[in-house]
Formats: sequence, structure tokens, C-alpha cells
Amino acid sequence: MGKKSKKNRIGVVYSTNDDFDYSYEQETEVETLPPGQQKLYVSLDRKNRKGKEVTLVEGFVGTTSDLEALGKKLKSKCGSGGTAKDGEILVQGNHVRKVAEMLTEMGYGQVKTKGGF
Repeated sequence: MGKKSKKNRIGVVYSTNDDFDYSYEQETEVETLPPGQQKLYVSLDRKNRKGKEVTLVEGFVGTTSDLEALGKKLKSKCGSGGTAKDGEILVQGNHVRKVAEMLTEMGYGQVKTKGGF
């Protein structure tokens, strides 16, 4: 019996089976859709943020590097901070109209605002 690596035991605490396989399927990233085929939703969010407003862009389909690049463009044009993760882009502040206009100018097909903007 050789010593098995404990790094790959995500979620498994203990197994009495000596032949237990600790390997897991790796998640594959989805290819980025062209901007004309993306369906993005822009909204204003205040939940779980202590009353602070955040512009939320949802619905991006693609790799994390493309998501981060788009988030960086939007944040720099708005002149504010934020983050891009889990298929969402957060831009600090109320920039719903500005972000929706910028996404339309960049060629994103369907850009819809939620929340009466």
C-alpha cells in the first residue's frame, strides 16, 4: 500500500475501503459566447450589503478571464470598484443606465434592466 495524497480528498472525511478512488471530475469552463448572443440583465442590488447600492450584471456565459476583462472595462468606465465572479459582475454604486448603455455600445445583443430603470 502506497501513501495516497490527501490534497484530492475534497468532501471525503474517511473511507475504510483501501481501493477507494479519491479522484473527481474536473469542471470544464464554458466557451464564451459572442457578444451578440449574450443575454445580460442589469439591476440595482442592496441585499446583504448594509444598504450600499451595487449595480449587478447577470447572465454572462463564458470563461472567468473574459468575465473579469468585461468587469474591468465596466468598472473603469464607471470610475468605481467592484468584482467579477460566479457569472456576475458587481460595480459599486448606482450605474444601471450607464452600464446598460455601455454594454449595448459594446455589441451585446440583449441587455435588459430589472427594477424599473
